[in-house]
Amino acid sequence: MPGLDWLKRPIAHRGLHDAARGIIENTQTAFQNALDAGYAIETDVILSGDGEVMVFHDKTLDRLTLGQGRADAVSAAELKSVPFKETADRMQTFPELLEQVDGRAPLVIEIKSDWAGHGPLEQRLANYLGAYAGPAAVMSFDPYSIASFAAAAPRIARGLVAETFADLHYWSSLTAWQRFTMRHLLSACIARPQFIAYDIRALPALAPIALRRLLGWPLLSWTVRTDDERQRAERWADAMIFEGFRP
Repeated sequence: MPGLDWLKRPIAHRGLHDAARGIIENTQTAFQNALDAGYAIETDVILSGDGEVMVFHDKTLDRLTLGQGRADAVSAAELKSVPFKETADRMQTFPELLEQVDGRAPLVIEIKSDWAGHGPLEQRLANYLGAYAGPAAVMSFDPYSIASFAAAAPRIARGLVAETFADLHYWSSLTAWQRFTMRHLLSACIARPQFIAYDIRALPALAPIALRRLLGWPLLSWTVRTDDERQRAERWADAMIFEGFRP
């Protein structure tokens, strides 16, 4: 898809972060690091308790911050005030991230779906991106989330994230049939994506490679961390979402 050629470049996973140097994932410093190095940026968004789009990956606050409990139960103002454990950065709202990047690098935004209640996050995200001039794409594991986003913003690039879904504990909320359809990208019939982001550990795999070759959908690989994974990404994918090194 020629219109998505801007996706075919190294993409810094949650910004160019390095915990050993106090640069924590999905923070202003990590994003600035990626901008300074000339990389595209991958990030995650959730919805706060009062309906704001926040830049954060986890469902709960305890892994990265001094806070506790579910992030989606807390207001945006409260989330912005919660200290991170290893940095002076504070959680950003999505509009603050857009202001920071300001079109200087492509953005790849993953919706962290709760697999229910589709609409509010997708619509709010669509509203923000509709007024943003820089290159941006949205993706999710949840095909219904992407379908909801597509209905709200049909002109903004959208992708489907997938893997083997073999970890039954992590994916316990999904049925065996859901895991099967998502692994083999049959869920693309629901999401109608324009690109695929597939787990590098599962490549090569028939479904993503077939869609890349037959339909011309760009194939992103995630998360590339080792030399072996980098070589596989260069062979099978159009771009890598990376961390822990600089391509």
